[in-house]
Amino acid sequence: MNTLYKNPFRRIEANEKIPPQQKKDMVITVETDRLFPNPSQPRFIFEDEPLLRLADSIRRYGILQPLSVRVSDRNSNNSEPSYQIIAGERRWRAARIIGLKEVPCIVFDIDSQKSAELAIIENIQREDLNIFEQAAAIASLIDIYGLTQEQAAKQLSSSQSYIANKLRILKLTPKERTEIIKHKLTERHARALLKIDDPETRLETIAYIASKELNVSATEKYIDLLLSPKQEETVDNRQVKAVLKDLRFFYNSVDRAVCILKNCGIGVVTEKKESKSETEITIRIPH
Repeated sequence: MNTLYKNPFRRIEANEKIPPQQKKDMVITVETDRLFPNPSQPRFIFEDEPLLRLADSIRRYGILQPLSVRVSDRNSNNSEPSYQIIAGERRWRAARIIGLKEVPCIVFDIDSQKSAELAIIENIQREDLNIFEQAAAIASLIDIYGLTQEQAAKQLSSSQSYIANKLRILKLTPKERTEIIKHKLTERHARALLKIDDPETRLETIAYIASKELNVSATEKYIDLLLSPKQEETVDNRQVKAVLKDLRFFYNSVDRAVCILKNCGIGVVTEKKESKSETEITIRIPH
């Protein structure tokens, strides 16, 4: 029995059977070895530093919020029941770090599908998942129940556009996701990158955004510029046409001036030579 802190919760024995009317909302103590993670847990990454801080807090004050669990069929032929964690895997991991042998739990009478749903929703509501874990959690919820985006939005108390935007970033490759998280870019950065079709170019763009510390607005402008060579070419063509129009106006002006001089009886001689690189106009006016 762990003695790091006083455990106020009732311990459940391996062979003990609790009547359903007593089990509801009852906080019991379960051995950590009889708990295992939910396979539908949307969190992929458990960072060491936050986990160690949580472990230290548990060492000092204990687990203040019991884990949510359900009885599992994993050891159905065994006298000792096992429990699947619905919510609280970080607390369970932190407890094991400091050597706790037991943790407080609330046992819910639900099936594996409902357990998966609650695990996903609980993590999404906590809002401490990274942007890709959030998106993957929503995708899992949609997949488990065959929901539409609108139905998922209703279940998560959000808008359909919010769900759609979350799911869009899952189009990025695992390597791109890793780089985005590493450089602490935002979801709006990630969505802006989706304008780029080529994965290699996306990775190069992520590196550039990170090195220049571009905000979302600057990132969007940079990507638009990156993808607009045709637009730039159009602008250049317009400028060239404008210059050519000015040159024609100049040539016409020269011709009119020469014509006026000739009408005045002055023997003006003009000579025009053109090459690939230039046009040479010579005007000779006699004294």
